[in-house]
Amino acid sequence: MTVDLSTKYLGLGLKNALLVSACPLSEKIDWLKRLEEAGAAGVVLYSLFEEQIEHEEVELIGATERGAEAYAEHSQWFPELDDYRLGPRSYLEHVEKAKAALSIPVIASLNGVSKGGWASYAKQMQDAGADALELNVYLIAADPDVPGTDVEQQHVDLVAAVKESISIPLAVKVGSQFSSPGNMAKKLAEAGADGLVLFNRFLQPDIELDQLEVRPRVELSDPYELLLPLRWVAILHGRVSASLALTSGIHSAACLAKALLAGADVGMVASTIYQKGFDQVGAIVDGLAQWMEKKGYDSVDKLRGMLSQAKCPDPAAFERGNYMKALTSFTGQPV
Repeated sequence: MTVDLSTKYLGLGLKNALLVSACPLSEKIDWLKRLEEAGAAGVVLYSLFEEQIEHEEVELIGATERGAEAYAEHSQWFPELDDYRLGPRSYLEHVEKAKAALSIPVIASLNGVSKGGWASYAKQMQDAGADALELNVYLIAADPDVPGTDVEQQHVDLVAAVKESISIPLAVKVGSQFSSPGNMAKKLAEAGADGLVLFNRFLQPDIELDQLEVRPRVELSDPYELLLPLRWVAILHGRVSASLALTSGIHSAACLAKALLAGADVGMVASTIYQKGFDQVGAIVDGLAQWMEKKGYDSVDKLRGMLSQAKCPDPAAFERGNYMKALTSFTGQPV
């Protein structure tokens, strides 16, 4: 049986359902080529951060007015320039080089929290040749005086502002910590999101005990992290107009198959490539084809959403009923 792995995401035709998510792997053109050769259907480039854009603008103003001392207070707002991987101008050049080097879709990435003038960079990414844009909304609601409704509206306003500046498809990568993720997903789609990427991994700071310092810490994902986005993809499938991408926790063909069965249009990977190498991309794609053939599915379209909440024989499995069943059936013993 011939298996058709092709699919669509954000209206883009893809040879299969596996994309590489935004990560440092996309910084080198040679690595991007290796990802394409390994079988990736598309890549999301490493993010350009709002702070980088603001930093460059501050530096430009300082140079123009020849009064850098007047902007000394700005030094505490931003990391050192050496901490940045790519500046705004270099990022746009990187988009152009990636498009010239690859035949698969290239999705640019913006990471920010405000709807200011930096949204114009979305248009510049489009002009540089990006096939789509992923907006990574990394907002930590740390002020206890700000209500959740304001936080949600900030997300919606940001998406609307970026969408207004571009004509290419817009995906929005968000976290799961909303009081009603489903309602938030609908609001984002109504604001202009053509796709939703579930979910952003909010990396947590750690405390270093010897030096008594708070330090950043990056942990690669593990397959267990698949379960949260899997649930919400299954709940949202067929209920929002946006494409759905599942990220975090896809480490094997089995994980990708679960994502598609839940209703995702694509799955995104990064951590498993760091752990097992570029060939892991092909292993996942080939493994999915083998599983589909074994189960009698001749296309991704045939299996997508089969176990979404709307189509699952037991819809309660994605809600409170599953919680009760899991706890009451657990018979583990202490060591």
